[in-house]
Amino acid sequence: MTDVLRRGRASLAFSFFAQGVAFALLVTRIPAIQGRYGVSDALLPVFLAAVPILAGIGSTATEQLVKRVRPSRLLRWSQPVVLVSLLGVGAGGRVAELGIALAAFGLAVGMLDASMNMLGVSLQRAYGRSIMLGFHAVYSLGGIVGASLAWAGAHWHLALWVSYLPVVAVLLPAVLVGSRWYVDADSAATPEEAGGEAGEGGGTVVFRLLLPLCLVMTFAYIGDSTVSNWSAKYLQDTLGSSEQLATVPYNVYMVTTLLGRAIGDTGVRRFGAVAVVRLGALVAALGFAVVAGAPGPWVGMLGFTLLGLGLCVLVPQTFAAAGRLFPGTSDKAVARLNIFNYVGFLVGSPLVGALGDAWSYRGAMLVPMVLVLVTSVCAGSFAPRPDRYGGGHERPRTADVGRGSNGL
Repeated sequence: MTDVLRRGRASLAFSFFAQGVAFALLVTRIPAIQGRYGVSDALLPVFLAAVPILAGIGSTATEQLVKRVRPSRLLRWSQPVVLVSLLGVGAGGRVAELGIALAAFGLAVGMLDASMNMLGVSLQRAYGRSIMLGFHAVYSLGGIVGASLAWAGAHWHLALWVSYLPVVAVLLPAVLVGSRWYVDADSAATPEEAGGEAGEGGGTVVFRLLLPLCLVMTFAYIGDSTVSNWSAKYLQDTLGSSEQLATVPYNVYMVTTLLGRAIGDTGVRRFGAVAVVRLGALVAALGFAVVAGAPGPWVGMLGFTLLGLGLCVLVPQTFAAAGRLFPGTSDKAVARLNIFNYVGFLVGSPLVGALGDAWSYRGAMLVPMVLVLVTSVCAGSFAPRPDRYGGGHERPRTADVGRGSNGL
């Protein structure tokens, strides 16, 4: 394994970590942001929906930009914009300033998520074995760190900009320095891939082939947003927990997500992506079933634990599968697939809320359960095409990378 690949992997992992920290610092302080700017309850959903919508636009733009600009450059400059925008959210004083900061954050996040996963997919192909879950494990770790920092800021009643400034001051120069060692697809490609192999879709991304992965991505994020937006309310209002205990499920979910992703690559190498995705979907569905039928908060907590272990493998493996399905046009496939990340995020929370109000929150939990089960039906789309990971089918060699992506 060349030093270029190792440095590229480490620098990209830090980028995932920084993004996890930044996103957690934003979403966990939404009540404080609302209070700072005096945003009404009626207007708040507009702001919250605007971020993933703009992120989807940013991801779509990335698909076009990578035809002319390397993904490493897009990541190098979109990540600082995300961090500066986060600081802008904390430092502004008027609603218009909040809107500008969130708009910049959303557009940059779309570019960042797409380009970050593009580089992850190309590195996995160069390594010849599953490493995508490791990148997303580091993202989960960043989310835990960011949520902990947000808790500290709230506990000490710090102004938002005071909470955000030290984090941005540390992460901003670090990601800029680390970006010197990003490795692009052309540098990470094997000789046959560099020669233009385009996979089953030829030189284009065939949506019919990508559709099952788009469904898995959407359903996975519907499940994820259900946990992040409704776990506390469900535990307190439906299962009768205390307010303090109601804050625990999401933390448990994040920790088990981290643990599942940390060991997930080993599972893919040994048993294959199809088996890991299918098992993850079944465990997640079991988690939703336990949550829906829980007689009390502690059984509900067990359900959310299972959800973390099950859902954690789906998104990283979906990006990896897109890279295998379209090896010659993986950047385009990842950018299109990334849009459905935001579709699931947009649909999940309102869907559960509407069903909970119209029916019951126990019944509402059965809907993401069914959707997650559908992903097990789509698991065949995760079967390796040109590459085989695990079960004695790893590539016998790794690409000989001659250079990184130091802006050359």
